[in-house]
Amino acid sequence: MEVYMIKVWKYIMALALMLAPLVSEACTAVIVSGAKTADGRPLMWKNRDTDCLDNSVRHFKGEKYSFVGLVNSDSPGGEVWIGANTAGFAIMNTASYCLKDDDVPASMMDREGILMYRALEICATLDDFEHFLDTLSRPLGVESNFGCIDAFGGAAWYETGNFSYHKRDVNKSDEGYIVVTNFSVSGPVARWRGVERWMTAQNIFSEMESRGELRDISPLDIVDSLSRSYRHELMGIDLGRCAGEFLSRTSGYFPDMDFIPRKSTSASVVIHGAADGGDPASAVFWVALGYPAVAVTVPVPVSEDDHVPACLSGYPQSDLDTFSGLAAMIKDSWIFTGEISNMPGYVNLEYVLGDTEYSRSTLACCREAEAAITGSFLSLYDRFMNGSIAEGEYLRNYDSISADFFSSYTDAFDCYIHWRGPIYIR
Repeated sequence: MEVYMIKVWKYIMALALMLAPLVSEACTAVIVSGAKTADGRPLMWKNRDTDCLDNSVRHFKGEKYSFVGLVNSDSPGGEVWIGANTAGFAIMNTASYCLKDDDVPASMMDREGILMYRALEICATLDDFEHFLDTLSRPLGVESNFGCIDAFGGAAWYETGNFSYHKRDVNKSDEGYIVVTNFSVSGPVARWRGVERWMTAQNIFSEMESRGELRDISPLDIVDSLSRSYRHELMGIDLGRCAGEFLSRTSGYFPDMDFIPRKSTSASVVIHGAADGGDPASAVFWVALGYPAVAVTVPVPVSEDDHVPACLSGYPQSDLDTFSGLAAMIKDSWIFTGEISNMPGYVNLEYVLGDTEYSRSTLACCREAEAAITGSFLSLYDRFMNGSIAEGEYLRNYDSISADFFSSYTDAFDCYIHWRGPIYIR
């Protein structure tokens, strides 16, 4: 990448803060068809942006199916923001800002989490979900893109408003995947939002495909390449790729504007679904709670009974014995430290990207912890998938190894937990 001049950096940072209003519900997501992957299993990813930053993973016993889902930690229940059930059906959403063309009052809106919770209770296939949408009373109280996969090869997006929906079949797309942010192609272009993040994610996936990497992409690859990307397609920069150049010429601060990871990111989730006709128990819910550059990705089985580790389901966020709580502490202490003027709108990438002889980047710490967690999980999971052990033994052994997941996190981030380096600007 070309050398950046200091004046150019200053101009870009000042301009970025003046342009385009921030959207709090600004998720970025993708569905990759099983026809595109080497194992024939679909993948769905959601980088969740929200005002509710304290998120947890919970297990639910639904009317027909049990399921695992991402929730706001203080939620009384009855809503989920991405989840997978024991029938092999999974659902997620991104907010859309171009579908509502009615006078349905705000008090009747924002029912997306409720709709997804109910779908996970009763749906096994995309046909079930379409029947569910068709038979719900109107108005639906939603303005959203719902992404779904099932264990029968189904993969689709549903651009859904109060009275109708438009289906986009991932299996019929030219690329075999569909990236979605905060607009719907069936809505007017003038109201599209999140186009900048869509451009970045779309090009990252396109480049992966051209290099032949998409066929063997893993959930961790998606989190690392997308949720932790400091690439900005509209501006033509990739701060991760030119980290040394960027950090040597700047203080490390950059406007937190239109990157895929943002200050408002509460979690990154990848659901590795079941193959067409495969065992729904093969599905895995991979989740990183918190800002992705300081959050560690953990695998969770999708099962009839609750096997969610306590450190993922714990609440409140102030509890440093939970993944969400520890990620919040590191984020607030090291990554977003400004509290006056426009300073809260800047991310400090010195600690995210900077590896020196005296300290390690948070990304390096994340990858170390994930290597330990993934290594222990996959050695068990592969035995289940090749038939060496039954599902019951797989789940019992998972409970045993998952007890060490959180210590892998704390061991990797030891210097950030026990050494307070940043100077707070107040």
